[in-house]
Amino acid sequence: MGDAEPEIKAFLRARRAALDPAELGLPDGLVRRRVRGLRREEVAQLAGISVDYYTRIEQGRAPAVSDSVVVALARALRLTPSEHTYLRNITLPRRERPVDPGPRPRVRPEVRLLLEAMDETVPAFVFGPGGDVLAWNLLGGRVCFDLAAIPERERNSALLVFLHPDAKALHPEWDKVADETVAGLRAEAGRHPGNVRVCQVVRELLERSEDFRRRWEAQAVRERTGGTKRIRHPVAGELVLTYEAFVLPSDPGQVLCTYTAEKGSPTAAALRALARGTVPVG
Repeated sequence: MGDAEPEIKAFLRARRAALDPAELGLPDGLVRRRVRGLRREEVAQLAGISVDYYTRIEQGRAPAVSDSVVVALARALRLTPSEHTYLRNITLPRRERPVDPGPRPRVRPEVRLLLEAMDETVPAFVFGPGGDVLAWNLLGGRVCFDLAAIPERERNSALLVFLHPDAKALHPEWDKVADETVAGLRAEAGRHPGNVRVCQVVRELLERSEDFRRRWEAQAVRERTGGTKRIRHPVAGELVLTYEAFVLPSDPGQVLCTYTAEKGSPTAAALRALARGTVPVG
């Protein structure tokens, strides 16, 4: 996780393989392609750099890659904004040294008050490094797992998605949730290569989950800033929620995530019932 060379090599190879040369107007050439995607020389040509320099970048042997070259590679490889940012992060010359994460981060009282203020209508959570669930409000605890009953170290969004026995029952679109979880975790690993907690979560999932391992090797990258999530509540039925993630500027590494329902929808009614306790829970 902290070594840039395998990250760069695996990511650039995966992005090369994902492109169709024909769609980019590239000929097959005199020699039939043995592997799918673009050749190194084709990426170099599209980016306007030498083949030797591109090869050194892909092998992690380029000591410093300028912003202009990263932009050119992102354009040549048709990277998304999240993938572009990830490439910039993993090609930075200075890598963070792993440090002991110390005790689990604590959520400020002011943020907990904000969570409580949303108790009756908005499920909300505070996530820490690697997706650790640091805090949640009343509704947050009623729409998903029984977080209070889960050991603190296992109270992590990625570990729950891939290792909890009820995860696929809770998430009717589990494959989508799993894909987004892995892509978001990779984006975080690129931003904070020396964060030990991120590394711990990734290593544990690589060892324990074939589903995670397959997705991690696909090199997908995506920042998790918002979207729609479906939850199959065991009593309240299916909930359709829109989520938004807000970085807490005064609390490094912490993100507030809120889930809302369309006004007047069955989900909104179900959330009100869950908050009042008129729907049996647990």
